[in-house]
Amino acid sequence: MTFAGTWSDLAPVGRTTDGGYRRFAWTREDHTLREWFAGEARSRGLDLVTDRAGNQWAWWGDPDATPGVVTGSHLDSVPGGGAFDGPLGVVSGFAALDLLRERDLTPTRPLGIVNFVDEEGARFGVACAGSRLITGVLDADRARALRDADGVTMADALTAAGRDPAELGPDPQAVRRIASFVELHVEQGRSLVHTGDPVGVGRMIWPHGRWRVELRGEANHAGTTPLADRHDPMLDLAALIAQVRRAAEDAGALATVGKLRVDPNGVNAIPSQVTAWLDVRASEESAVRAVLASLASFAPQEESWTPVTVLDADLADVVARALDDPPRLGTGAGHDAGILAAAGIPTAMLFVRNPTGISHAPAEDADEADCLAGIDALAAVLGRLLT
Repeated sequence: MTFAGTWSDLAPVGRTTDGGYRRFAWTREDHTLREWFAGEARSRGLDLVTDRAGNQWAWWGDPDATPGVVTGSHLDSVPGGGAFDGPLGVVSGFAALDLLRERDLTPTRPLGIVNFVDEEGARFGVACAGSRLITGVLDADRARALRDADGVTMADALTAAGRDPAELGPDPQAVRRIASFVELHVEQGRSLVHTGDPVGVGRMIWPHGRWRVELRGEANHAGTTPLADRHDPMLDLAALIAQVRRAAEDAGALATVGKLRVDPNGVNAIPSQVTAWLDVRASEESAVRAVLASLASFAPQEESWTPVTVLDADLADVVARALDDPPRLGTGAGHDAGILAAAGIPTAMLFVRNPTGISHAPAEDADEADCLAGIDALAAVLGRLLT
């Protein structure tokens, strides 16, 4: 099937009325996406394997005999996310395999395509949960206890999806099967727009993390409580947001308060508590830590942390030679590639030009011609690594 045909089959799943996507882990939409992935693997005669975290692997060849080259990404989304973040890498992986077969490539090692589960962490709050679990970075007991906005634990969600939550945990066998990993992703920015290139190569992933802040107040009536007698945590929230912005500007970092939970969340009630989630990223860890230090009075609690990840230089050189020396980019966005790289797996990233520069929103985009250039580039890289 052509790229356009495969892409159109996937496009309706989880689409919202504003043109964005809501594809959360272990939901009905996620089940449909997993079935789609299984169908793509089956139609190509690939062996489908699911690891202890629920990540799906489609193999051409036997990775237990010889560790293989892996490509792919994820299919889940943030709330209101765009079409390309994640799915472009998965669809491109299948399309690149098709190209290699059309070119009669005889691989000397297996090729795998992966769908990492819960990469965005949109439902349970921990990004790259699937890759963190199999590499042992995320403790299985902690993962099972994570709760979504409705109070559903990951363990309960897994059970509802027909999986045994007791299976969660490190999966050394799955990790051993990976000799190298190449993730193709839409660019989340406009560097390639400025350079005029359809495809770039990843250089490093910025250090980044997520923190939770609990702001406690006193519930009371909005219409009868004098202002002077109120303990309103929304005022503390306003102070937190203002301080986050100032601290990020001072440190040269990026910091965002993008998720809130307000209790009891009534129009005519002063809240008893506000929970805010903070995302901080920078090119240097010291800048991230400077932002956190300035927020010490708010007692932020770390939920996830990923140190700076320098992608494999030798593998990046292989990619650059295959693609005639494309631009090399750093990125502030986290990826499963970063988790695998931190686990010692040689890892590279390809980025496809995004004309809007927007990501995690419906306006995220990539021209079909650039997507096809990305597939050609991915096939060229995989071809070198497989022979």
